[in-house]
Amino acid sequence: MLEIQHFRKSYPTGFQIEINSLKLDKGIHLIKGENGSGKSTLLKAIAGIHDFEGDVILDGISLKKEPISFRHKVNYSEAEPLFPDFLSMDELIAFVAKTKGADKTQITSLKEILAIGDFSKNAIATYSSGMLKKTGLILAFLGKPSMIILDEPYTTIDLGTQKRLTELINRELYKGVSFLLTSHIADFEGFFDYNSVLNISNGSLLQNHE
Repeated sequence: MLEIQHFRKSYPTGFQIEINSLKLDKGIHLIKGENGSGKSTLLKAIAGIHDFEGDVILDGISLKKEPISFRHKVNYSEAEPLFPDFLSMDELIAFVAKTKGADKTQITSLKEILAIGDFSKNAIATYSSGMLKKTGLILAFLGKPSMIILDEPYTTIDLGTQKRLTELINRELYKGVSFLLTSHIADFEGFFDYNSVLNISNGSLLQNHE
């Protein structure tokens, strides 16, 4: 279970996101909202990337009290991933795999599912936007996370990859992994048997169950 307690994230402009209390059961939860509503900021805060007031607790582990243990359980892929240009995908994977405890079998499987081919040996400076997205997605599935956070996972990838990604998400869901997802795809909600939709507007979250 994911718990958000007394959450507040403020912007220099005066805008802020406030969530007094929210509990999300295991499963898939979709986050919707207009551009600039704070979706990405909220996801980065939950992933432990952005500072905020309050706390986020996953399966009893507090982000504020046990940050290393918490981050080991949560993987994240941002909407527009940025990586060092001089590294290759393989080098990034090797680094993250070591920290997340991923083995070669898992890496090979993920590369096959996302149809990486030999591109993983090339420097990231040569990658298309779609290959950059695939890089971020592979990193998000490495190891044995309890929760995977995917911000706009379907942008810049082709329809075939979108289908395989959906199958991958459902496969990991069956294994007990939970997901927080955002997307601007019109029929996105039809991709999954989700638990709830979280609508973010004017700095507040409204949860609608399936």
